[in-house]
Amino acid sequence: MSGAASRLKSLLGHLGRATGNNSPTGFDHIHHLHQLSPTFFLERAAAIEPDAEAIYHITANEKVLRRSYGEFADRARGLAYFLLKHGLKRVGILASNTPAFLESIFGVVAAGGVLVPVNYRLKSDDVTYIFDFAEVDSIIVDQEYLSLLDDFKKTHPDVRFIIDFDTDAIDGLDAGPFDEAVIEGLQYEQSREIKGWGGLPECTGEDDMVAIPFTSGTTSRPKGCVYTNRGIYLASVGNVIESGLNYHQGRCKYLWTLPMFHALGWTFPWAVTSVRGTHYCLRKIDYPLIWKLLKEQGITHFNAAPTVNTMLCASEKAERLPNPVRVTVAASPPTGHLFEQMTNLNLCPVHVYGLTETYGPITKGYYMPTWDTLPPTERYAQMARQGHGFVTSLPIRVVKPELAEQGVLVDVARDGKEIGEIVFYGNICAKGYYRDPEATKKLFAGGALHSGDLAVMHPDGSAQIQDRSKDMIISGGENISSVALESMLVQHPDVLEAGVIAVPDEQWGERVKAYLTVKVKDGQLAALVPEAIIDWAKNQSAISRFMVPKEVEIVEELPKTSTGKIQKNVLRGWARKGKEA
Repeated sequence: MSGAASRLKSLLGHLGRATGNNSPTGFDHIHHLHQLSPTFFLERAAAIEPDAEAIYHITANEKVLRRSYGEFADRARGLAYFLLKHGLKRVGILASNTPAFLESIFGVVAAGGVLVPVNYRLKSDDVTYIFDFAEVDSIIVDQEYLSLLDDFKKTHPDVRFIIDFDTDAIDGLDAGPFDEAVIEGLQYEQSREIKGWGGLPECTGEDDMVAIPFTSGTTSRPKGCVYTNRGIYLASVGNVIESGLNYHQGRCKYLWTLPMFHALGWTFPWAVTSVRGTHYCLRKIDYPLIWKLLKEQGITHFNAAPTVNTMLCASEKAERLPNPVRVTVAASPPTGHLFEQMTNLNLCPVHVYGLTETYGPITKGYYMPTWDTLPPTERYAQMARQGHGFVTSLPIRVVKPELAEQGVLVDVARDGKEIGEIVFYGNICAKGYYRDPEATKKLFAGGALHSGDLAVMHPDGSAQIQDRSKDMIISGGENISSVALESMLVQHPDVLEAGVIAVPDEQWGERVKAYLTVKVKDGQLAALVPEAIIDWAKNQSAISRFMVPKEVEIVEELPKTSTGKIQKNVLRGWARKGKEA
């Protein structure tokens, strides 16, 4: 970070390197650049508007906690000094969306450390694997999830646990070890000659690793993605622009429905802080509470997967909001039908797409004014496309998959029909996979980051996902997109969600099987039987005959990842075992 002493040192360095020969300016120092560090966003916010509300949170002991940017910055800096004092560099985080998590995101990096966020919904074995593989020397853990570390503690007795109680107390018995660490760090700061942000390690390499978020690992062990200062900084700036976080007057009020552990909250901890927005932290997804906050607190933005938005729209508390709320939607392909439902509630979808390997969002479906004249169904279908590359990235490509496997990248036709794989380039691609050079080499085959998602490229240059490569269904020689079919099935008035998979078929090779959940109407589940759905699909829907499911199963709930994606591998397992729901 940049205190007065470090700035003076930097200036003296400039003056000391004058040569008069090596550059047009007479200096060989690159004095017009600085190393990009996203942690500076917090120092800057607190300096500009220290009294602005930074955090609003309902704690584990059910108290409303509010913190200003001055307090937020002090606590993050106190944690940084604590880590510096004890020489802790590789810090795991196992927590829900709490102030402690948010403060740790800034404090760990400010101390020159590396963040390792972990999904608290994983099994103990996976948590142990990730923290062991990432070589953490300490873990900041919410008290609720301590039991997930029982096995890890047995094999790593020297790793330090810093437990957060998530209460409104900052000292005394109710505060807990995390608050004690913050206070100890602030006291240590006072004992040092150089205090404040200037006394912490300065960012000397914007391409240095600062975080290792892990992929979901639904079919194999999770992989750690290497995030850098530069990547986080530019992804954050991109999110400010693409999600419209900045205001000419007032500030955004951002609700944390997206897990902070997932791709480090798509870099929104830094993005919201950079514009001095208020972080509304949320321990759990609670739909009545979300609607209460939307109505009473004037929330302006939140991020959520399609499944969360589906449940939010279906909530009994749902009603049209007086002011628009911008909702950044990603994690799995949404349907036009969902976007129509959201818009009717004044939840205005900002459709983005990306991966953990791209710091979260890297494309946006830009709304075009010409769409205003389209019929609603067509307009919302256009909005559901994955769109174009971010302002801080480079244009995406859709390449022929059979050649991409050999590292040869040839674009598909821009006809909205030829299917290929989406690949990415540019600033907001992860540096690679941590301690996995072979997987990194495969990820960047041919010089682009491979998504594994199949899509078409439309004549206007916008991409539209058809499926994951492993989820495409081929029945009787016809390619069936599970994504497209799911988007059609949820248009049935009684269907809430749909998950579509392929099952073996002796005649056609594969056939379609659909798992559905139904809506609640008047306090009861809608009466729906599989035969009625199949008949509707054949005779009343826009579903082509070859796409109509041969089997339909009504289930109470679809299996999902922590980020809201339907777990197709679990559905395939159900089908193999003949699961009755």
